[in-house]
Amino acid sequence: FFGYKNVTRIPAGARHIKVTDRSRNYLALMNANQRYVINGDWAIDWPGVYEVAGTKVHYARTADVHESFEATGPTQEDLSVMVLFQEHNSGIEYQFWLPREQFHHVQSDASPLRQQQTREVEGNPEGEPRHFPQATTTPPVQKVGGAAKKTSQEAPMSTPARTPNQLGRCRRCETPKGKSQRIQHYCQSDFVFRAQILAKHYIGLETRYDVQVLHTYRNRFVIGRREFVWVSNTCDCPLLVERREYVLMARQHVNYEHTLNRILLQRSSYARPWSPREDLQLRDVGKHCQPSRVL
Repeated sequence: FFGYKNVTRIPAGARHIKVTDRSRNYLALMNANQRYVINGDWAIDWPGVYEVAGTKVHYARTADVHESFEATGPTQEDLSVMVLFQEHNSGIEYQFWLPREQFHHVQSDASPLRQQQTREVEGNPEGEPRHFPQATTTPPVQKVGGAAKKTSQEAPMSTPARTPNQLGRCRRCETPKGKSQRIQHYCQSDFVFRAQILAKHYIGLETRYDVQVLHTYRNRFVIGRREFVWVSNTCDCPLLVERREYVLMARQHVNYEHTLNRILLQRSSYARPWSPREDLQLRDVGKHCQPSRVL
C-alpha cells in the first residue's frame, strides 16, 4: 500500500462535492487530461483554494490528519479522486450531486446506488514498480436528484507481503564499530538520540519505525518526543527490535519540493542497543566535532 491509487471518478456537471479522509495518507485530484492538479507527482500542496474544472476547490488539511476537498460546482470536466498511500487505508468518504436533467437515463427506483455502498481501494501487488496509475473509467456514483455517497475501505490482503529479506535479496548488514566510527557518525549526523522502538511497518521499499525519544545527545533540528524514523530498505538494516532501546544517529531528509521532512537512517547508520556504557561513551564525543549550531 504505497503510491497513488484511484478512488472514484466525479463526472462533469457535479455539484456540492465533498471528499474527506482521516489518515496519514494524502488525497489527490486529477483532471480529465490525467494531469494532477492537487497533490500530484509526490509533491504535497499547501491547503487553500484551487481553480479546477471551472470551479473552486477548497483543500483543507489539519494537524490531526483530517483532510478534505470541497467544491460547489458545477464541474466542467470529469475529475478523478486519487489517494497517495503512506499507511493502511482507514476509509475515504465522498459525495456529490448530479443534475436530474443530465442523468435522467440512470434513474431507477430499484437502483442500489440510493444506498451507501463500499468501494475497495487496492494496493500495489508485490514487486509492481511504483508509477503514477492512469485514472480508470469506473462508472460514476450517480443518484438522480439527490446525493451520491460511498465509503472507501481498506482492501483485505490475502497473503502477507514478503520482504526482500524473506526473498533472499538482502546483503549482509554493515554495523559501525569502534571509537572512530562512533565519532565519525556522531559528527556527520543531524540527530543523535536514545529511543525506544514502539512499532515497525514495511511501506513500499522502506521501513518506518514509530519511536519514543527518551534523550537527545545532539540535534541540529527540532525533534519531538514521538517521531517516525525511516530506513531506506526493508532488509532490517540496521536491525531494530520492537520494545528495545537504541542509540540512533540519523540525518534529516527533505525532498526537492520541500514537502517531505523526515528522520532517515541509512543502511550503514550507527544504531546500537542503549546501555549505560554506550551512554557514557557518547557524553564527550561532541568535542571531536567541528563547531556547529545546535538547536
